[in-house]
Amino acid sequence: MKVLIKKAKINDPASPFHNSKKDILVENGIIRAIDSAITESADEVVDIPNLSVSPGWMDVFAHFCDPGIEHKETLATGASAAAAGGFTTVMVLPNTKPVIDTKSQVEYIVRASESLPAQILPIGAITRKTEGKELAEMYDMHASGAAAFTDGLHPLQSSGILLKGLQYVKAFDGVILQLPDDESIAAHGLVNEGIISTRLGLPGKPSIAEELIVSRDIQLAKYTDSRVHFTGISSPKSVALIKEAKEHGVKVTCSVAPYHLALCDEDLMQYDTNLKVNPPLRTREDMEALRVAVAEGVIDCIATHHLPQDYDAKVLEFEYAKDGMIGLETCYSILRTYLPQLQEERIVELLSVNPRKIFDQPASINVDQKASLTLYQPDEHYKFTQKNVASKCSNTPFIGKDFVGKVAGTVYGKKLSLNQ
Repeated sequence: MKVLIKKAKINDPASPFHNSKKDILVENGIIRAIDSAITESADEVVDIPNLSVSPGWMDVFAHFCDPGIEHKETLATGASAAAAGGFTTVMVLPNTKPVIDTKSQVEYIVRASESLPAQILPIGAITRKTEGKELAEMYDMHASGAAAFTDGLHPLQSSGILLKGLQYVKAFDGVILQLPDDESIAAHGLVNEGIISTRLGLPGKPSIAEELIVSRDIQLAKYTDSRVHFTGISSPKSVALIKEAKEHGVKVTCSVAPYHLALCDEDLMQYDTNLKVNPPLRTREDMEALRVAVAEGVIDCIATHHLPQDYDAKVLEFEYAKDGMIGLETCYSILRTYLPQLQEERIVELLSVNPRKIFDQPASINVDQKASLTLYQPDEHYKFTQKNVASKCSNTPFIGKDFVGKVAGTVYGKKLSLNQ
């Protein structure tokens, strides 16, 4: 199959064609030619106004609920949501049933995703059943294709177990990924602790629950000289701790969820359960500080925290609703709309260059490379509606939102996915 992309501005700092407008010919999943005007016939011609192309975007924290929770998402619907949002690679959480804590579970994800429009990389569990008690067989999972290790939605609470995990992954230079949350602090907290939680009459969760884990894990990363990636950072204090650790040579990186850049606890006044997430939406000042950290480069990349929840898990009292929102389809538009100061090159750095560097998944726009391409229109205005949702669930507060920046589609290997 041949795909010809016409007149696309290439945004890839590692490519000799960076910042130039070119035609790109993909044949049988390989980039065969990049030139000013390719006249060769093709099975599919992509000719879209004001089109940009970058190395395929990569998400480092998404829940595809497969196996065992397929009524919320499957690998197939998750891959479709990824392609709709411009992602050609997605790292998926181990919090499934059964948990991804053995090589056979890792191999299931790898095999099942081979025919899908996005590469799905399993993240192996650090501990058996993500219970935080004893280490899982991380070396075997790594050999079978696990991209990193995390207990996902159940972050490691034991310093001793995490220390052993960090020492274990040094054998293959692996990465431990943590959603920082001290679960012993305000375990029943539903929203950020502050004025808004008092007004709403809901139990609060202070940001120190996050900051303590960030501080602890930085010390453990320094002690073991291992790699730690924090995701879901929501506190400016956490950002400051990570910035200082980087300056002292500690191997830490971090990502932020799009909703922490777009929303704050003031948006909760209508008790919209789609806004119930963990870590919770913080104050407006915290949100603004995170935007600055993204622009200044302290935050390395964006992680969508795509967490599908079915109707019954969200349409009930705030106290009983499940955490999370879907995020793959809206990620790019949120960055363009809420952080208009970000240059196109910085956005590609956040969505593609940095996550691929951190988790050793290279991709570039060059001749004879495997096609992993994201097609997008930076200045396109559109309204996000239900038809833009490719996920199995629709738990997002952004339906009906007017956005700037639209994803046109992806090319991953032999698969072309175009949005309507």
